Order: sequence, then C-alpha cells, then structure tokens
Amino acid sequence: MGGRLPGLRPGELDDEQAEVYRAITGGPRAAGPQAFALTDAEGRLRGPFNAMLLSPPVGGALQALGAAVRYGSTLGDRARELAVLVVAAHWGSDFEREAHEAVGRACGLTEAELAALRSGALPEPDDAAGRAAVRAAAALTRHGTLTDGEYAEAVAALGERGLFELTTLVGYYATLALQLRVFAGESPA
Repeated sequence: MGGRLPGLRPGELDDEQAEVYRAITGGPRAAGPQAFALTDAEGRLRGPFNAMLLSPPVGGALQALGAAVRYGSTLGDRARELAVLVVAAHWGSDFEREAHEAVGRACGLTEAELAALRSGALPEPDDAAGRAAVRAAAALTRHGTLTDGEYAEAVAALGERGLFELTTLVGYYATLALQLRVFAGESPA
C-alpha cells in the first residue's frame, strides 16, 4: 500500500490476518487473467487490501463485500467498471482509476470512455445499462441520492436488484478511496 501503512509479508501475518490475506489472494480476484497485481514482489498486499489486515473481522467482511459486488452481481462488466471509474474520478483515487482502467479495457471500455472519465467528464455509453450506471453513479457521488427521473432510468436499465447492487458498489469503492487517502496518503483530486 505504501504511504503511512507498512506492508506485511505473508510470514508476518497472524492467523486472522492470514485468513483475510488468503480470501483476497486466493478468492475470485485471483481467478483468471489479472488486470492488476494484488501483491508486490514480496507478497505484500497492494492498494486498499493492505489496510484490511488492520482489523480482520472488518477487513474480511469488506473484502467479501467487494468480491460480491464485483463477481456476484447482476451488473454487466461494462456497467460495473464504468461506475467504479466514476467513483474513482470523483474521489481522485489514482489506484482505483489505474486498476479499474485496466479491468475496464478488458471489459471493452473504449479509450474515449476512459479518457472522459479520467478528465472528470461523463461518457455517454451506447448501451442503456452503461448510461444508467454512469448517470446513477455520478448522481450518487455528487448528491448522495437519485432524483425520481434518475431512479426510473436506472431501474428501467438495471432493474431494482441491479440498482441496489450499483448503490452498494458506489459505497464500497468510495470506502476504498477514502481508505487509500488515509492509509496510502493519496491526495484528493
């Protein structure tokens, strides 16, 4: 993670920390092709994952929530990554942006969409789910709620379940961005 919090090597972890470490490095994040590395060359967790070791009960639950919103959600990959990048741009989170730009490219996000998000603009994806995800994530990060029109658009494109998953995703990635600021010393945008 760098910054204020030293990284722990796998051999330095207590039993509770090791359980969280295994859930992160051996769970769904580790399956298949990797868009970004979860650990450094010495096995220390990167990004927000290192801070999760500070409190294994909370960190374990948080990593499980992240796995659920990323791998167990009904949201399509493009819609999910567009929303994550809206959150990353809002919070000025370089780690989230860099990690999820790589994931987004693998999910088919265009360079124009990525450039727009990087600059703080909102892209207009061709698909209804992508548009709804961008607009809802932007409203949630900016205002903390949706207007009736934004809610109706999101439900029409994503369904109520998808909108619940999207609001949870926005909260999860906002939490990670905040933790990156506090523990990794990421500067606000």
